[in-house]
Amino acid sequence: MSRTRIRSSAADQACAAAVDLARLGAEEIARPGEVGEHLGFDSEGDRVVTHYFACLDRAYQGWRWAITVARASRARNVTISETVLLPGSGALLAPTWVPWNQRLRPGDLGVGDLLPAEADDDRLAPGFTETDDDTDHQMIFEYGLGRARVLSAIGRDLAVQRWHNGDPGPDTPLAAAAPAQCSTCGFYWPLAGALRLGFGVCANEYAPDDGRVVAADHGCGAHSEATTVPSMTPDQAQPILDDLGYDPMPADESAEAPKTPDEPDA
Repeated sequence: MSRTRIRSSAADQACAAAVDLARLGAEEIARPGEVGEHLGFDSEGDRVVTHYFACLDRAYQGWRWAITVARASRARNVTISETVLLPGSGALLAPTWVPWNQRLRPGDLGVGDLLPAEADDDRLAPGFTETDDDTDHQMIFEYGLGRARVLSAIGRDLAVQRWHNGDPGPDTPLAAAAPAQCSTCGFYWPLAGALRLGFGVCANEYAPDDGRVVAADHGCGAHSEATTVPSMTPDQAQPILDDLGYDPMPADESAEAPKTPDEPDA
Protein backbone atom coordinates (compact mmCIF):
# COMPACT_ATOMS: atom_id res chain seq x y z
CA MET A 1 0.00 0.00 0.00
CA SER A 2 1.19 3.51 -0.78
CA ARG A 3 1.46 6.02 1.99
CA THR A 4 -1.18 8.69 2.35
CA ARG A 5 -0.25 12.01 0.81
CA ILE A 6 0.33 14.73 3.40
CA ARG A 7 -1.69 17.85 2.81
CA SER A 8 -0.08 21.18 2.10
CA SER A 9 -0.92 22.64 5.51
CA ALA A 10 1.85 22.27 8.07
CA ALA A 11 1.28 19.37 10.46
CA ASP A 12 1.67 19.73 14.20
CA GLN A 13 4.95 18.02 15.10
CA ALA A 14 3.71 16.51 18.35
CA CYS A 15 0.55 15.10 16.71
CA ALA A 16 2.49 13.81 13.72
CA ALA A 17 4.89 11.99 16.04
CA ALA A 18 2.09 10.31 18.04
CA VAL A 19 2.14 7.16 15.91
CA ASP A 20 2.28 4.77 18.87
CA LEU A 21 -0.64 6.53 20.56
CA ALA A 22 -2.68 6.31 17.37
CA ARG A 23 -1.86 2.60 17.01
CA LEU A 24 -3.11 1.95 20.53
CA GLY A 25 -6.35 3.67 19.62
CA ALA A 26 -6.74 1.49 16.53
CA GLU A 27 -6.02 -1.68 18.49
CA GLU A 28 -8.75 -0.80 20.98
CA ILE A 29 -11.48 -0.89 18.30
CA ALA A 30 -9.97 -3.66 16.14
CA ARG A 31 -9.69 -7.36 16.82
CA PRO A 32 -6.27 -8.71 17.68
CA GLY A 33 -3.87 -8.78 14.74
CA GLU A 34 -6.00 -6.58 12.43
CA VAL A 35 -3.93 -3.37 12.70
CA GLY A 36 -1.14 -3.34 10.14
CA GLU A 37 1.64 -0.97 9.17
CA HIS A 38 1.46 2.78 9.50
CA LEU A 39 0.46 4.22 6.11
CA GLY A 40 1.03 7.91 6.84
CA PHE A 41 -0.98 10.84 8.12
CA ASP A 42 -3.00 13.88 7.04
CA SER A 43 -3.00 17.27 8.71
CA GLU A 44 -6.64 18.09 9.38
CA GLY A 45 -6.01 21.56 10.81
CA ASP A 46 -4.26 23.32 13.66
CA ARG A 47 -2.91 20.67 16.05
CA VAL A 48 -5.10 17.95 14.50
CA VAL A 49 -3.61 14.99 12.61
CA THR A 50 -5.16 11.76 11.32
CA HIS A 51 -2.94 8.67 11.23
CA TYR A 52 -3.71 5.74 8.91
CA PHE A 53 -2.98 2.06 9.51
CA ALA A 54 -3.53 -0.89 7.20
CA CYS A 55 -6.51 -3.12 8.00
CA LEU A 56 -5.52 -6.80 7.96
CA ASP A 57 -9.06 -8.13 8.22
CA ARG A 58 -9.66 -10.21 5.08
CA ALA A 59 -13.28 -9.02 4.96
CA TYR A 60 -12.12 -5.39 4.64
CA GLN A 61 -9.41 -5.51 2.01
CA GLY A 62 -8.37 -2.04 0.92
CA TRP A 63 -9.75 -0.41 4.09
CA ARG A 64 -7.64 1.43 6.66
CA TRP A 65 -7.88 2.46 10.28
CA ALA A 66 -8.07 6.24 10.64
CA ILE A 67 -7.11 7.56 14.07
CA THR A 68 -7.34 11.31 14.65
CA VAL A 69 -5.22 12.82 17.40
CA ALA A 70 -5.28 16.39 18.65
CA ARG A 71 -3.46 18.72 21.03
CA ALA A 72 -4.94 21.66 22.87
CA SER A 73 -3.38 25.09 22.48
CA ARG A 74 -0.15 25.40 24.48
CA ALA A 75 -0.60 21.82 25.76
CA ARG A 76 2.09 19.17 25.38
CA ASN A 77 -0.06 16.07 25.71
CA VAL A 78 -1.61 14.59 22.58
CA THR A 79 -4.96 12.78 22.94
CA ILE A 80 -7.08 10.59 20.67
CA SER A 81 -10.00 12.48 19.18
CA GLU A 82 -11.66 9.97 16.85
CA THR A 83 -11.22 6.38 15.66
CA VAL A 84 -12.86 4.97 12.53
CA LEU A 85 -12.41 2.40 9.74
CA LEU A 86 -12.44 4.07 6.30
CA PRO A 87 -12.26 2.68 2.75
CA GLY A 88 -9.08 3.33 0.84
CA SER A 89 -8.25 3.14 -2.84
CA GLY A 90 -9.65 -0.08 -4.35
CA ALA A 91 -11.63 -0.99 -1.22
CA LEU A 92 -14.60 -3.30 -1.57
CA LEU A 93 -17.72 -1.17 -1.03
CA ALA A 94 -21.41 -1.94 -0.80
CA PRO A 95 -23.51 -1.02 -3.84
CA THR A 96 -25.05 2.43 -3.94
CA TRP A 97 -28.27 2.45 -1.97
CA VAL A 98 -31.39 2.47 -4.12
CA PRO A 99 -34.88 3.25 -2.69
CA TRP A 100 -37.09 0.20 -2.33
CA ASN A 101 -39.66 1.46 -4.83
CA GLN A 102 -36.92 1.64 -7.49
CA ARG A 103 -35.63 -1.86 -6.74
CA LEU A 104 -38.96 -3.55 -7.41
CA ARG A 105 -39.28 -5.60 -10.58
CA PRO A 106 -42.31 -7.17 -12.26
CA GLY A 107 -43.21 -10.34 -10.40
CA ASP A 108 -41.71 -9.27 -7.03
CA LEU A 109 -45.11 -8.63 -5.47
CA GLY A 110 -46.26 -11.76 -3.65
CA VAL A 111 -49.46 -12.90 -1.98
CA GLY A 112 -50.38 -10.51 0.83
CA ASP A 113 -47.80 -7.87 -0.16
CA LEU A 114 -48.99 -4.26 -0.36
CA LEU A 115 -47.51 -1.69 -2.74
CA PRO A 116 -49.02 1.71 -1.93
CA ALA A 117 -48.73 4.40 -4.60
CA GLU A 118 -47.20 7.66 -3.48
CA ALA A 119 -49.38 10.73 -3.26
CA ASP A 120 -47.31 12.52 -5.91
CA ASP A 121 -46.97 9.54 -8.25
CA ASP A 122 -46.74 11.15 -11.70
CA ARG A 123 -48.19 8.02 -13.30
CA LEU A 124 -51.58 8.87 -11.79
CA ALA A 125 -53.90 11.85 -12.00
CA PRO A 126 -57.12 12.77 -10.16
CA GLY A 127 -60.19 11.02 -11.52
CA PHE A 128 -61.80 14.30 -12.58
CA THR A 129 -58.74 15.52 -14.49
CA GLU A 130 -59.22 16.12 -18.18
CA THR A 131 -56.92 14.13 -20.45
CA ASP A 132 -55.95 14.39 -24.08
CA ASP A 133 -57.99 11.36 -25.16
CA ASP A 134 -61.74 10.84 -24.77
CA THR A 135 -61.87 13.78 -22.35
CA ASP A 136 -65.58 14.11 -21.78
CA HIS A 137 -66.17 10.36 -21.71
CA GLN A 138 -63.44 9.73 -19.16
CA MET A 139 -64.57 12.59 -16.90
CA ILE A 140 -68.15 11.37 -16.73
CA PHE A 141 -67.19 7.69 -16.49
CA GLU A 142 -64.64 8.20 -13.73
CA TYR A 143 -66.96 10.47 -11.81
CA GLY A 144 -69.60 7.78 -11.78
CA LEU A 145 -67.09 5.01 -11.03
CA GLY A 146 -65.69 6.84 -8.04
CA ARG A 147 -61.99 6.22 -8.55
CA ALA A 148 -59.86 8.81 -6.81
CA ARG A 149 -57.06 8.64 -9.39
CA VAL A 150 -56.72 7.41 -12.96
CA LEU A 151 -53.84 6.83 -15.36
CA SER A 152 -52.07 10.05 -16.30
CA ALA A 153 -50.51 10.85 -19.65
CA ILE A 154 -47.06 10.07 -18.23
CA GLY A 155 -48.26 6.75 -16.84
CA ARG A 156 -49.84 5.88 -20.17
CA ASP A 157 -46.66 6.69 -22.11
CA LEU A 158 -44.55 4.61 -19.73
CA ALA A 159 -46.90 1.65 -20.19
CA VAL A 160 -46.80 2.03 -23.97
CA GLN A 161 -43.01 2.04 -23.99
CA ARG A 162 -42.83 -0.94 -21.64
CA TRP A 163 -45.35 -3.04 -23.58
CA HIS A 164 -43.93 -2.24 -26.98
CA ASN A 165 -40.25 -2.81 -26.10
CA GLY A 166 -40.82 -5.89 -23.95
CA ASP A 167 -42.32 -9.30 -24.50
CA PRO A 168 -44.75 -9.60 -26.22
CA GLY A 169 -43.56 -6.95 -28.64
CA PRO A 170 -42.87 -6.65 -32.36
CA ASP A 171 -39.14 -7.34 -32.01
CA THR A 172 -39.39 -10.79 -30.42
CA PRO A 173 -38.43 -13.97 -32.35
CA LEU A 174 -42.03 -15.17 -32.01
CA ALA A 175 -43.34 -12.08 -33.79
CA ALA A 176 -40.68 -12.28 -36.49
CA ALA A 177 -41.75 -15.83 -37.38
CA ALA A 178 -45.50 -15.09 -37.27
CA PRO A 179 -47.53 -15.29 -40.49
CA ALA A 180 -49.19 -11.92 -39.82
CA GLN A 181 -49.56 -9.18 -37.19
CA CYS A 182 -51.94 -9.28 -34.25
CA SER A 183 -53.89 -6.31 -35.63
CA THR A 184 -55.27 -8.56 -38.40
CA CYS A 185 -56.05 -11.51 -36.11
CA GLY A 186 -59.63 -12.35 -35.20
CA PHE A 187 -58.61 -13.11 -31.62
CA TYR A 188 -57.17 -9.61 -31.15
CA TRP A 189 -59.39 -7.44 -28.91
CA PRO A 190 -58.34 -3.75 -29.14
CA LEU A 191 -58.07 -1.65 -26.00
CA ALA A 192 -60.26 1.41 -25.51
CA GLY A 193 -59.23 5.06 -25.66
CA ALA A 194 -55.93 6.35 -27.00
CA LEU A 195 -54.31 2.89 -26.75
CA ARG A 196 -56.79 1.33 -29.15
CA LEU A 197 -54.61 1.83 -32.22
CA GLY A 198 -51.50 0.30 -30.72
CA PHE A 199 -52.52 -2.40 -28.26
CA GLY A 200 -55.09 -5.05 -27.56
CA VAL A 201 -55.68 -8.26 -25.61
CA CYS A 202 -55.10 -11.73 -27.03
CA ALA A 203 -58.20 -13.93 -26.71
CA ASN A 204 -56.86 -17.12 -28.26
CA GLU A 205 -56.58 -19.83 -25.60
CA TYR A 206 -53.96 -21.66 -27.68
CA ALA A 207 -51.74 -18.62 -28.17
CA PRO A 208 -48.76 -18.10 -25.85
CA ASP A 209 -50.02 -14.59 -24.95
CA ASP A 210 -53.64 -15.50 -24.17
CA GLY A 211 -55.12 -12.94 -21.77
CA ARG A 212 -52.17 -10.56 -22.08
CA VAL A 213 -51.78 -7.12 -23.62
CA VAL A 214 -50.06 -7.42 -26.99
CA ALA A 215 -48.84 -4.80 -29.45
CA ALA A 216 -50.80 -4.47 -32.67
CA ASP A 217 -47.66 -5.26 -34.65
CA HIS A 218 -46.86 -8.34 -32.55
CA GLY A 219 -47.71 -11.78 -33.86
CA CYS A 220 -47.55 -15.52 -33.30
CA GLY A 221 -48.29 -18.79 -35.05
CA ALA A 222 -51.83 -18.94 -33.64
CA HIS A 223 -53.07 -16.18 -35.96
CA SER A 224 -56.71 -16.68 -36.93
CA GLU A 225 -55.90 -16.49 -40.65
CA ALA A 226 -52.82 -18.69 -40.58
CA THR A 227 -52.54 -21.08 -43.53
CA THR A 228 -53.89 -24.56 -42.86
CA VAL A 229 -51.18 -27.02 -42.01
CA PRO A 230 -50.84 -29.60 -44.82
CA SER A 231 -51.54 -33.26 -44.12
CA MET A 232 -48.65 -35.23 -42.75
CA THR A 233 -49.57 -38.28 -44.91
CA PRO A 234 -47.13 -38.48 -47.84
CA ASP A 235 -48.60 -38.56 -51.34
CA GLN A 236 -48.34 -41.78 -53.36
CA ALA A 237 -45.44 -41.69 -55.76
CA GLN A 238 -46.33 -41.78 -59.44
CA PRO A 239 -45.18 -44.92 -61.27
CA ILE A 240 -42.11 -44.51 -63.47
CA LEU A 241 -42.22 -46.18 -66.91
CA ASP A 242 -38.78 -47.20 -68.15
CA ASP A 243 -39.06 -47.95 -71.91
CA LEU A 244 -35.31 -48.07 -72.54
CA GLY A 245 -34.50 -51.30 -70.73
CA TYR A 246 -36.13 -54.61 -69.99
CA ASP A 247 -36.39 -57.10 -67.16
CA PRO A 248 -35.95 -60.87 -67.86
CA MET A 249 -39.11 -62.77 -66.98
CA PRO A 250 -39.14 -66.52 -66.12
CA ALA A 251 -40.76 -68.81 -68.72
CA ASP A 252 -44.23 -70.19 -67.94
CA GLU A 253 -43.83 -73.99 -68.25
CA SER A 254 -47.56 -74.60 -68.15
CA ALA A 255 -48.16 -72.61 -71.30
CA GLU A 256 -48.19 -74.52 -74.65
CA ALA A 257 -45.03 -73.96 -76.61
CA PRO A 258 -45.56 -72.62 -80.16
CA LYS A 259 -45.19 -75.16 -83.03
CA THR A 260 -42.65 -74.83 -85.75
CA PRO A 261 -43.78 -75.07 -89.43
CA ASP A 262 -42.00 -78.40 -90.01
CA GLU A 263 -43.44 -80.11 -86.92
CA PRO A 264 -46.37 -82.51 -87.80
CA ASP A 265 -49.56 -82.47 -85.85
CA ALA A 266 -49.94 -85.08 -83.12
